[in-house]
Amino acid sequence: MNRRESLKAIGIGTLSASALMASCKIKPTEDSSTNNESVKDTTGRQAFEIVRDKALLKETFFNSHEMATITLLADIIIPKDSHSGSASDAKVPDFIEFIVKDEPEHQLPMRGGLRWLDVQCLNHYNNDFKDCTTQQQTAILDEIAYPFKASPAMQPGVAFFNKMRELTAIGFFTSKIGIQDLGYMGNSPGKWEGVPEDVLKKYGLENV
Repeated sequence: MNRRESLKAIGIGTLSASALMASCKIKPTEDSSTNNESVKDTTGRQAFEIVRDKALLKETFFNSHEMATITLLADIIIPKDSHSGSASDAKVPDFIEFIVKDEPEHQLPMRGGLRWLDVQCLNHYNNDFKDCTTQQQTAILDEIAYPFKASPAMQPGVAFFNKMRELTAIGFFTSKIGIQDLGYMGNSPGKWEGVPEDVLKKYGLENV
């Protein structure tokens, strides 16, 4: 399976507009003591938003084990290929770390889901997910990656993997690597070449 093509065909197409906007959503800070006037930015954000972002970037939520698992999962979802880099090349793990700090409602589902995955792997293979073999990792993910095929016992894992896949897709396809992967060129100026000759003739203006 070409995982990147699968994501673009069915995954990214099902993401809601609100989910995409969540990747750049900023909440105002309550700290009025910060000297916002000293912060400069070129993206149109207000100074207090930049200050808040910088503060969040200094914080840490996931531990090293969790970040290693997130990185592994992200690269399984969007691996490196001949066309472009992997999710970790696009710094998706850093994006996910930032999002859970920016939107704390993601913290419990993500941390709980990572723990659920490790417990399942410990029960089946006597190893954490990141220390399992590739075949073992694929086997456990196959049980939660397809929601309509998953058993009732696997539903907590389905919910976690859905969130992980969604955050990975948002992080990747809003990165420089992901935008290039999609072939998105952005807005470009049009070239005005004057009124077409047939239109001028229609209105008797060809000699004006």
